[in-house]
Amino acid sequence: MHERVKLQHIPLKVYRSSDRLMIATPMPGLQPEDIAIQVSEKGHVVINGELRGILKDIKELLIDEWSVGGYHREFDLSLPVDAVHANVNYGNGVLVIAFPLTADKTTPATLTLIHTGVDRGERSGYAGHTHTN
Repeated sequence: MHERVKLQHIPLKVYRSSDRLMIATPMPGLQPEDIAIQVSEKGHVVINGELRGILKDIKELLIDEWSVGGYHREFDLSLPVDAVHANVNYGNGVLVIAFPLTADKTTPATLTLIHTGVDRGERSGYAGHTHTN
């Protein structure tokens, strides 16, 4: 029988600079590809961290004082952002999202990370930087 993983509500730290809205949240124990961020046109954000196969081969758990994933958080942004060009980094168990601020409306996007090293991930959307080809 498949045991369903309880989703954990994760705390946020949200702050802004003159040109970016930053969000940081702890999500320890995941691989970067297990994390997805969705931003709607109305500024509704959904962060998911899916737990895959951890503790799969352990027969007897002797001490269980904290849990690794799955993680879930939903909230509304207070400022319009460009989600398409967001930078997303995951390292040391912390997810950090940097959204460029926009003047009028939020640009929606689904953001995922690519694996860039041992338990690290990144998505570069050129937040706050001009990109030319």
